[in-house]
Amino acid sequence: MYLTAEKKQELFSQYGKSNKDTGSAEGQVALFSYRINHLTEHLKVNKKDFGTERALMTLVGKRRRLLDYLKKVDIERYRAIIKSLSIRK
Repeated sequence: MYLTAEKKQELFSQYGKSNKDTGSAEGQVALFSYRINHLTEHLKVNKKDFGTERALMTLVGKRRRLLDYLKKVDIERYRAIIKSLSIRK
């Protein structure tokens, strides 16, 4: 399994307020980005896996909506998470 509980805690402690803070937008964006990167690598090898492709598009949409929310609520938090995850827009 590519995403263990320890890896999740590491992501949330690095990008969220603490490792128990799983609801913060920054933590969720970091988790989605990790999953998106994993699925992208999978699709490079398995080009005809359309179920995974659909899941990837769903995750990208969820991340986009969270980033739009962050941009609307607090632009500084948005800029910080974009810079730390190196997501370009």
